[in-house]
Amino acid sequence: MAGLWILGLVLLIAALPVLLVYLWFRFRRFPIPAFWFLLSLLAGAFSVLLAALLQGLFFRTGSYASGGVSPGDGLGTSFFTVFIRIALPEETGRILALGLLFRLARAGKGVPLPTPSKDTGKSGPGEELLGFGALPQGFGAATGLVAGLGFALIENASYGASDIMLALLRAFTAAPLHGACGARIGMGLLGFREGPYRGFWRFLSAVIIHGMYNLMVISPGIPPILPILIAFSALFTAMQVIRSYY
Repeated sequence: MAGLWILGLVLLIAALPVLLVYLWFRFRRFPIPAFWFLLSLLAGAFSVLLAALLQGLFFRTGSYASGGVSPGDGLGTSFFTVFIRIALPEETGRILALGLLFRLARAGKGVPLPTPSKDTGKSGPGEELLGFGALPQGFGAATGLVAGLGFALIENASYGASDIMLALLRAFTAAPLHGACGARIGMGLLGFREGPYRGFWRFLSAVIIHGMYNLMVISPGIPPILPILIAFSALFTAMQVIRSYY
């Protein structure tokens, strides 16, 4: 029975960022349907599997959880590990999962979004079926943000199975990082046809931010507050982009 309580607590802690973002969406009245929020979470969870498969396919040594990082590694090895073996597969897995989700939306008739009221500009009770091509890039950023949190939920729950305090720490450090990177991936995918170079840069920036965070985490001489600041500044920027579209 005690084990079930601990498992429930770990899952609750891991899900806290997801709950906070969902409440933020509802408070700001962003036109993100609840079913799409759930699909984005599932896409993020699926991207964990894709990232693990990619790392296992191209990098057969070392574990996925640690990426083979060791405090004794040289600078070049550490750079390769955090940017190529960890950040690149995870962000590529996110691209594949979100690309599949957007592909499903394109194959269907569109995404039903709340219809804004002509008087107030706020979402009304009705809905309109907005075609995939008409979706704003902010919708892609919001989708990617939630998918990133879905990835972090699975990852943090796995870490928290052995250490609850680690799950709590990662819920407010690693989760914002994955959310911020996911927002960049989602926005880049949705706007890739209009601006392929910009879309590629958003993917590359997600890899760079992710890698810099990981590098600072494993570097003993760097204050722990710096990677946290990177994660939250990247998340704040992504949230500002979402707000600018709605």
